[in-house]
Amino acid sequence: MPARIRHLPDQLVNQIAAGEVIERPASALKELIENSLDADASRISVDLAEGSLSGLTVSDDGTGMAHDELILAVQRHATSKLPHDNLEDIQFFGFRGEALPSIGSVSQLRLFSRQHADLHGWALTVRHGNADKPEPAAGERGTRIEINDMFASVPARLKFMKTQKTEAGQCYDVVRRFAMSRPDVSFILTDSGRKVLQLPAQDSTDDGFARRLSEILGPVFARESVVVEAEKPGIRLTGYAGLPTMNRATTAQIYLFVNGRPVRDRQMLGAVRAGYQDMIPRGRHPVLVLFLTIETKAVDVNVHPAKAEVRFRDPASVRGLLVGALSSALRSAGMQATAESGEAALRQFSQAPSFGHRGASGRYPIQPGSQSSLLAEQTFQQRSKQSPDFLIQAPPQAKYDTCPEPPDSLADEEEILSAYPLGAAKAQLHKTYIVAETSTGLCVIDQHAAHERLVMEQMKAQYSQGQVKSQSLLLPEIVELPYDQIEAVLAEAEQLRNTGLEVEAFGPGAVMIRAVPALLGQTDVKILMRDLAEELIQLGGTTALNDKIGHILATLSCHSSVRSGRRLNADEMNALLRQMEITPAAGQCNHGRPTFITLTLADLEKLFGRT
Repeated sequence: MPARIRHLPDQLVNQIAAGEVIERPASALKELIENSLDADASRISVDLAEGSLSGLTVSDDGTGMAHDELILAVQRHATSKLPHDNLEDIQFFGFRGEALPSIGSVSQLRLFSRQHADLHGWALTVRHGNADKPEPAAGERGTRIEINDMFASVPARLKFMKTQKTEAGQCYDVVRRFAMSRPDVSFILTDSGRKVLQLPAQDSTDDGFARRLSEILGPVFARESVVVEAEKPGIRLTGYAGLPTMNRATTAQIYLFVNGRPVRDRQMLGAVRAGYQDMIPRGRHPVLVLFLTIETKAVDVNVHPAKAEVRFRDPASVRGLLVGALSSALRSAGMQATAESGEAALRQFSQAPSFGHRGASGRYPIQPGSQSSLLAEQTFQQRSKQSPDFLIQAPPQAKYDTCPEPPDSLADEEEILSAYPLGAAKAQLHKTYIVAETSTGLCVIDQHAAHERLVMEQMKAQYSQGQVKSQSLLLPEIVELPYDQIEAVLAEAEQLRNTGLEVEAFGPGAVMIRAVPALLGQTDVKILMRDLAEELIQLGGTTALNDKIGHILATLSCHSSVRSGRRLNADEMNALLRQMEITPAAGQCNHGRPTFITLTLADLEKLFGRT
């Protein structure tokens, strides 16, 4: 017989609430840091015990709580953060009266708080849902909260805790994200007495923000990112986006903020992917830091228990701003490409030992005040004061189809080389790679990847003008495909026609191709059609039209005429380089692979032990 409906005990209600908000120690840490920031703290210290597995402590110099407030703070539905009882106008990060009872229900929680005008503070302990009375206690002004014995009262949750290294990494990521959003606050993170992160407070200027980012993300990101800045009525987007060839296997280094709040929002992640469309390999993710500022009434931050996701009143407008700003900023980068490829090439040549120990994030740790940190800071400061297209190196405006005239002197040669970012072609290796001499070293260019990008951009330009030129086939090609692929292709027949590809049904198991884009030149139509059909199946029916068109154009241009294995003469090689220099996003192919790598003279001298 079914049990009767009844009210659950308060202790069980709190444990259920904790299960929604407090998934792991890092979740509790996030709530506590939010409380400190809402209390106007200028200094926040986090101390982990065994990577947070044995406990954690958060101390701040904020406004503190009085005796009566301390009692209310550990009760449900008690908060100071809704002064006008308006959930559409949330001006604070968290709800102290929600987080603390949830944490206290699954741990031993000790609170100490002292207001600035008081001679002493008050301490209160909550033991797995049971709160003691506050007692007078000595301590510095502000609030200190200690969490121990987490999930001891919920053994099932305790089983899902990860290793010390994993839990510590999650806590480190929480501190790092808040430190990015609040450079005016000092953050200190220690683990079992070892200082992991120390970030002094910065002034509330672009330079202060630049210093904070350079300390967290290091000099590589500082050198190889572009400024993102865009605005619509009621919405503003700022930040830095790493070059497409600086990509990672996970989304861990995508840092997104809405009104200063760190979020992991699927809508925004989708917009980021669209902004990097045809510039980054499938399954790889960029490195970027973006801040979205929007009117509080236009966003709901309470759709997720831990406020990790948000809901926008006008999601299409937000997505359009993100996609457009990212795409524009990345294309304005001109011939810029990440040095990671060149560094990887050097490691392949060199037998020298690695440069120190990488941290848990996979990057070399950057110490504040170090030469690398200062260099990164200077780079961010320069970029924050310049327009997004500052990276474009002014190439010759004319299109060159032949090699430059032989120089009369060494000075003339230097002048010619300095005029071309990719230099002058000197050789072709294995019918695949072009070696070019530049004024500072050399470039190695992947001829197929480079031409793929050139064709892609030309097709985009033609498509945007509704003028993609087709080339009719003398004899239509019949391509046999599985049933699901045929359905996917025919469903997009009209869009394919707009891209220059004319396709129609041909019997129960095949399609007929009548024309292909003229830019492709001589291509294997059957292979092209099979690749495109597989692409459409992977995209599915839910992908936005603009995103789908981008993928279609990328697949088509991949089958362009200058492929690996074709011998090029000097004129053709130099013509390719000159076209790259005036083509947007030419630093990477449509799949996100680098089109060229550079080695400076200093790099070459290192290889031969000359330095």
